[in-house]
Amino acid sequence: MQRQIKMIKALGDETRLRILKLLLKRELCVCELEAALSLPQSRVSRHLTVLRSLGLVEDRREGTWIFYSLFKSQNDFEKSVIQIIRNSLSDSELVNQDEKRLKRKLSQVYAYKCK
Repeated sequence: MQRQIKMIKALGDETRLRILKLLLKRELCVCELEAALSLPQSRVSRHLTVLRSLGLVEDRREGTWIFYSLFKSQNDFEKSVIQIIRNSLSDSELVNQDEKRLKRKLSQVYAYKCK
């Protein structure tokens, strides 16, 4: 039960919810999340560390790149949390702006490579 309490407390942070909402759509690197959230890399990385320690996200290394995605093997509690996030926040102007910025960043990434 302690793990669930830690998870609920961690999800009380708006930035972490925004990160999870973006990761619902696809795997992303830190620079893509940084651009989408309009936050510095250090802050995005700190939130990803918390989410990874709780087992909500996982990372994959490819050379110098680290890609983040939702953790695939979730228990029932974690699946419920992700489902709530999936079904909510769509009316949030902030989340909608995140998605627009991500779309712009992804178009640049494919054209030039992420920086």
